[in-house]
Amino acid sequence: MSEQDRTSIHEAMEQQSISVSKAGIVTSLQARCSVIAAANPIGGRYDSSCSFAENVELTDPILQRFDLLCVLQDTVDPIADERLASFVTRSHMRSVATNEYARGGVELPAVQASSMVENGQSQLKVIPQELLRKYIQYARTNVKPMLRENDFDKEKIASLYVALRKESVTSGGVPIAVRHIESIMRLAESHAKMHLREYVRDDDMDASIGMMLQSFITAQKFSVRRQLKRGFAKYISSGEDRAHLLLHILQKMMSNEQVYQQIRLRQQGKSGEMLGTLEVPLNEFEGKARERRIYDVTEFCNGEAFKESGYILDTRRGVIMRDSAA
Repeated sequence: MSEQDRTSIHEAMEQQSISVSKAGIVTSLQARCSVIAAANPIGGRYDSSCSFAENVELTDPILQRFDLLCVLQDTVDPIADERLASFVTRSHMRSVATNEYARGGVELPAVQASSMVENGQSQLKVIPQELLRKYIQYARTNVKPMLRENDFDKEKIASLYVALRKESVTSGGVPIAVRHIESIMRLAESHAKMHLREYVRDDDMDASIGMMLQSFITAQKFSVRRQLKRGFAKYISSGEDRAHLLLHILQKMMSNEQVYQQIRLRQQGKSGEMLGTLEVPLNEFEGKARERRIYDVTEFCNGEAFKESGYILDTRRGVIMRDSAA
């Protein structure tokens, strides 16, 4: 990167302005926009034994001003390489105007169609481009998520910042500054805006922290990445952790329901009868989950842990059922 380009991007990212001096006009224009920059590593290949700054020869003040640093490496993976080659081949065959595939005269071969099903592509619903454009425009124009004091864990962000500062000094990676806290806030607001929410929730902050940690760890040397992943694991809430927590909440609700049914039968003089199916209202379960700052239980109710524990979701009646003998 030349010194002139370095000065230009530094001004745009630090002061949100660009100085223009052309055709006798000397002025300064506002540049309040997102900045996406791509850099090739020295020698054409990324060296994992060196840090990110050593690979691209960019100064720390410039690297600090980016919210996220993404390292894209061309790793050898036979399965991914085969999938990529098939995709490029199909795209080329469809794009050539004189080709029979482009004219619609010939369907995709059965082998290619089956491979798409195996890769899970048939389960994905493609969003029409016009609808996606309207969604982005609506979100940018009408949705302005706000940060409320009780909706996220401020102590978690403070302790994360302290840990990142400490590791950035010892590992020799990208220096962490106060602006990285602002980056976490911006990413959380963007995540909430994607979901068209008015307020930033705890899961938005968790997603933001996860992106920030992934950016920080991948920019380090390969020799310290695994150690950093273990050290920062407590700040990343995975789907498995949420599933265990929701399973514990549901088991406790089922136990309370079982005790209530046993007391009711004893009062009716039917204490010898066996309990049948236990039912818990879905809205009560969702309320308990929201108390733990888990706002969506749909993925859990469709997951393996839910089914393996013997639970059944009746969406028509809005209840979760389980056999009392299970």
